[in-house]
Amino acid sequence: MNKLGVRDLDVKGRRVLVRVDFNVPLDGARVTDDTRLVASLPTIRYLIEKGARVILMSHLGRPKGAPNPKYGMAPVAARLGELLRMPVKLAPDCVGDATRALALALADGQVLLLENLRFHAEEEANDAAFATRLAELGEVYVNDAFGSAHRAHASTEAVAKLLPQAASGFLMQKELDYLGRALAEPKRPFVAVLGGSKISGKIDVIENLMGKVDSLLVGGAMMFTFYKARGMETGRSLVEADRVEMAAKILAAAKSRGVDLVLPTDVLVGSSAEKSDGSEKAVAADQIPAEGVGLDIGPDSAQEYARRIQGARTVVWNGPMGVFEVPEFSHGTLAVAQAMAEATAKGATTVVGGGDSAAAVNQLGLEARMSHVSTGGGASLEFLEGKALPGVAALTDKS
Repeated sequence: MNKLGVRDLDVKGRRVLVRVDFNVPLDGARVTDDTRLVASLPTIRYLIEKGARVILMSHLGRPKGAPNPKYGMAPVAARLGELLRMPVKLAPDCVGDATRALALALADGQVLLLENLRFHAEEEANDAAFATRLAELGEVYVNDAFGSAHRAHASTEAVAKLLPQAASGFLMQKELDYLGRALAEPKRPFVAVLGGSKISGKIDVIENLMGKVDSLLVGGAMMFTFYKARGMETGRSLVEADRVEMAAKILAAAKSRGVDLVLPTDVLVGSSAEKSDGSEKAVAADQIPAEGVGLDIGPDSAQEYARRIQGARTVVWNGPMGVFEVPEFSHGTLAVAQAMAEATAKGATTVVGGGDSAAAVNQLGLEARMSHVSTGGGASLEFLEGKALPGVAALTDKS
């Protein structure tokens, strides 16, 4: 990535406007999961140590462009202060005279957190005047919010172009480094594992990866659209009827290009995806009963996918293999996660592409055993699709 990084900036005594991703779950006045706060600490601590005057900005929830106490940043400021072991001031708004006065009054090494950006509809509209008011708070800009990098919002794109230098933070650099290297310079065999419910959300990813990977392992409910394209019975499983023809084209393209696109050979079927009633059983992929609902890849497929993953040098995973939220339907997803952890231990580069995959890995306690777990579901998906991310494109080029 030929963009400025935070280490390229002279920040001592300067107000550094930092876009972070503090969109965390709250229970009243308490942050219930501080993973995203912890992920931002290396950049914040670096800036503090270098004598910067740190101004943090983030969105939280969906307040629909107006102030809403339910989505206020006070709990975030309190938890961040605990993590940093120092006071974190909270601004009354993200723009305005009172906020600007607080920003100008900061001393070296102090931290100010702005109120929720999405209390203003202009944020998501990428409004130029709103971005100008944000830019007035800082002297240089750092974007460490990879999870929002695919959004062209005022705080991620417009403001970056208004300050003389716009750099990536350490978390952003790490995300782009792992995802970028996995796609551009993969050690082989390179295996991609794609799951999730809808083929429509993964078509661009499949097409972009088709020319890069050695094997593409498919799971999740989107496998049933592929089965339907092969003329197979899918019972009451989730099928995107309007994408069957596209699935057929993908299968044909994979065959003509010599790409090993692998579909599960067996499936766990039951009566409902909502909960287990004990009637679930594994059947061959071509033996799904007319009244059956596909819930997960079957045990034979889970074993085969694990074998392929453990033999890989690079693995990228996006999307669960089944309805992993229900324990009885999570075995395929668990098998993939455990196989990736074992592949990592053997020296493979393993990248989990955010969203439900990251949630599954965290739920299983395997995050530390992956090379990298992305903090951005939508951003990592668009990166895997080969799309430019507005929040990255807006950063200052090194040359």
